[in-house]
Amino acid sequence: MALAYRPVMQLGGMLLSLLGWVLSCLTTYLPQWKNLNLELNELEIWTMGLWQACVVQEEGGMQCKDFDSFLALPPELRFSRILMFFSNGLGLVGLLLSGFGLDCLKLGERQQDQKKRLLQFGGMLFWISGITAIVPVSWVAHSTVQEFWDENIPDIVPRWDLGEALFVGWLAGFCLILGGSLLNCTICSTEVHPSSGHYAVAEQQDQCQHLETETRTNLSV
Repeated sequence: MALAYRPVMQLGGMLLSLLGWVLSCLTTYLPQWKNLNLELNELEIWTMGLWQACVVQEEGGMQCKDFDSFLALPPELRFSRILMFFSNGLGLVGLLLSGFGLDCLKLGERQQDQKKRLLQFGGMLFWISGITAIVPVSWVAHSTVQEFWDENIPDIVPRWDLGEALFVGWLAGFCLILGGSLLNCTICSTEVHPSSGHYAVAEQQDQCQHLETETRTNLSV
């Protein structure tokens, strides 16, 4: 039964990992990591991402400006850039390695041990990629919540809120970890090689012929 569901689990793991990798790349470039609503002008919404800050106006659309200096960014945004790049790179390598280790790929059918190693290594890369996507998103969310409830900041000062990109990043990390887990679970399932299947059929045919011969002998006696 495990062998029957093995291709389905591999396909599901690859699709989840691919979805997580796409969402991780999308999270890296979305400018909605932080949102800011100004009470003086409710028609404007300020957003901040890893690369630029934008202002969304109801009539004028969105206008963005790239950050001038990497070192001038807050620590959580600086490290988030590095970690998200790391997550995207590991996810891409994991997709390539896992793709060559799938059972449905006829390339390298006689090298099952190497295909299992590729599949296992790809699943581990998906785990690391998912964790490195969740860490920066959670870090930015934690710092944003702390600043929002900081009593030392006057009430008249506008405060940043959680942006939509953070939730996309959490979903990306969850999909990557779940996809890598499904791929690694398929490695534990036993696989029946074609040669063993032929031997089993031949042995069953021999037993049937032997039983038929004994039956005829008994009837003749």
